[in-house]
Amino acid sequence: MNIFKKIFGNNQNDKKEVITMTNTEKAIRLINTFATGDTEKASELLAENYIQHNLAYGTGRDAFVGSVSYLASAPVKTTVNNIRAFEDGDKVFLQTVYNFAGVGEQVAFDIFRFDENGKIAEHWDNIASKAEPNPSGHTQTDGTMEINDLDKTETNRGLIKNFLYDVMQGNRPEKTPDYFDGDTYIQHNTGIADGLSGLGAALEALGKQGIQMIYTTVHQVLAQGNYVLAVSEGTFGGAPTSYYDLWRIENGKIAEHWDVMETIADKSTWQNQNGKF
Repeated sequence: MNIFKKIFGNNQNDKKEVITMTNTEKAIRLINTFATGDTEKASELLAENYIQHNLAYGTGRDAFVGSVSYLASAPVKTTVNNIRAFEDGDKVFLQTVYNFAGVGEQVAFDIFRFDENGKIAEHWDNIASKAEPNPSGHTQTDGTMEINDLDKTETNRGLIKNFLYDVMQGNRPEKTPDYFDGDTYIQHNTGIADGLSGLGAALEALGKQGIQMIYTTVHQVLAQGNYVLAVSEGTFGGAPTSYYDLWRIENGKIAEHWDVMETIADKSTWQNQNGKF
């Protein structure tokens, strides 16, 4: 991607560069500081009162910069591999594979909100360990890459909002087939095969184990063209869970799906009080 040529590497005019970078470029540059250890760049990109929703970290710019410094001092170098990047208004959402200080690869969705000064002011994320390919041979990150149908962004956002209400929240489950082109559905969830048939079989298997996947609240629905990311809250097997679902829309139907599920940590362990959402 040409974007990486623009934002990685040394640049003597860094401050001027930050002003001219797009928000997507700034977000990718920020997460790359975990690999470069560039605390000065991280500080430059962040608002002073940066709000952190990852419950394992403190809030504020200094806390983020401290994390960059800590990783830079680790004996094993952190790696950052951004897969997909999208922009919606004042927010950028990313799909990325991290390996923090050699602890193992993790797949994440990050959302960054930018303030009126172009600084990164707020962050939400979901992260899970990288897994083996699913029953259909798809990984958590492979699949279609192209962003198109920019003129259909709002239509596609509305489609997913309705899908979440009707299907994921269980209000009108009989409408499920309306959202898909028959059994044509590419699935990247680690335990589910392609097609509505694969989804149905997985849910049936969970039901036999007494495990329910429940969506109660939708917090954000972000979109760019044919891609829509939904941030939802619910329970999985009774445990409080954060759901990040990325869908690709094709010809008005849901065609492909990626996700990261994360159990919400007990409040007694939170390193900030901003909440997961």
